Amino acid sequence: MSQTRGKYDFCIGLVLAMSSSIFIGGSFILKKKGLLRLARKGSMRAGQGGHAYLKEWLWWAGLLSMGAGEVANFAAYAFAPATLVTPLGALSVLVSAILSSFFLNEKLNLHGKIGCLLSILGSTVMVIHAPQEEEVETLDEMSHKLGDPGFVVFATLVVIVSLILICVVGPRHGQTNILVYITICSVIGALSVSCVKGLGIAIKELFAGKPVLKHPLSWILLLSLTVCVSTQINYLNRALDIFNTSIVTPIYYVIFTTSVLTCSAILFKEWQHMGADDIIGTFSGFLTIIVGIFLLHAFKDVNFTLANLPLSLRKDDRAANGTLLSTYDSFNDDEESSSCLGEMQSTESLSARRNGSLSAF
Repeated sequence: MSQTRGKYDFCIGLVLAMSSSIFIGGSFILKKKGLLRLARKGSMRAGQGGHAYLKEWLWWAGLLSMGAGEVANFAAYAFAPATLVTPLGALSVLVSAILSSFFLNEKLNLHGKIGCLLSILGSTVMVIHAPQEEEVETLDEMSHKLGDPGFVVFATLVVIVSLILICVVGPRHGQTNILVYITICSVIGALSVSCVKGLGIAIKELFAGKPVLKHPLSWILLLSLTVCVSTQINYLNRALDIFNTSIVTPIYYVIFTTSVLTCSAILFKEWQHMGADDIIGTFSGFLTIIVGIFLLHAFKDVNFTLANLPLSLRKDDRAANGTLLSTYDSFNDDEESSSCLGEMQSTESLSARRNGSLSAF
């Protein structure tokens, strides 16, 4: 019975995580469409400090879509393991890229299409090999997990590293090193996911009629989540303001997801119930998603399609043949010039000897 219940919760969490990606990915398109409509009307743009988008229904539709996506993502953590839910967040980038090519006339080049395919394949592999059952079902069990010495050490290290980066490293190198601000919001994000997981369990118990509001852990998790999310938003906005989005997004995804997987392994010990094949499959899927996200972002401004591929190969062949021919020609020219130079030198030496002989007489 518990195994059937675990699979049922897993499927609910999977559907919620995928729905979250669709809603969040679509929200960017709706917001962008609303802002473009305002730009065509001649209204002051948001980047210039204007707030005319508040009167645009498409922008509000995008905001509601993003809100629905965040709620679905929040609920997904209550049903499925964080090992599954967090990496699937990359699908929102995939959905946004695909929809923008249809509705915003933004071209998706060959690298982007390959990146989308790899992201889908990696997500599929992670879903197949993710842990199927969830151990923690009550706040008392969550409280016991949070008091585990391994997690206490991990959380303490995260707080210490974050404070060092915020107070010491950030003011000195935050404007020049992209890893500073991204690392802050990524490692803090691992703690925020743990808080979301606990609050999701609390909400499930609340619907079951249990006195969750009297449990002190509920309020501790809510306060911790508020602090963590505020810190994340602050430093992620700083990173996006200073550095290129195409660089920030894949780096943030990699560090954030790695931090969450590490935190999940320490807190929930999901990896202990996974076989070697499932662990290898999970990491392989994760690395495949990383490569897909990198291809999707790093080469998005390169105008390269499948039609250019044979042409570029022919150009490369011509260039290689041309290099060989020019090398051969230059070698022949060098031979001819060296032979001519040798003849001239021999003629000059012969005339010099003759002149020397005549002067000797």
